[in-house]
Amino acid sequence: MQMLYNSDSFVVVAIELPAEDAAAPALHRGGYEIVDKSARKEIFIEGALAEQFRAGVDALADSDPTPEALDAYIAGYSGLAQQPMRVH
Repeated sequence: MQMLYNSDSFVVVAIELPAEDAAAPALHRGGYEIVDKSARKEIFIEGALAEQFRAGVDALADSDPTPEALDAYIAGYSGLAQQPMRVH
C-alpha cells in the first residue's frame, strides 16, 4: 500500500494484492483506493478501470498539473463511490 496523492479533498492509495492462485505466487493484482474526504465515501478500482485511471494521471503528469486539475480529474472517479468511509 502506497499513498500516491493527498489533498484537502482526496486521498489516492495504490494497493497491490497477492495473487489468488497459489500456483502462481509471482502474479499480483491491485488497484487504487480513492477517498473523497468531503463526501466521506471511498471506492476501490481495479482492472481496466484502474489502468484507465493511471493513464489519465500519467497524461496529466506530462503537463505539470495543479492540485486543482488533479482534484478535478479524481472527482470524475469519486462520483462512482458508494461505500461510506468508516473510521476504526
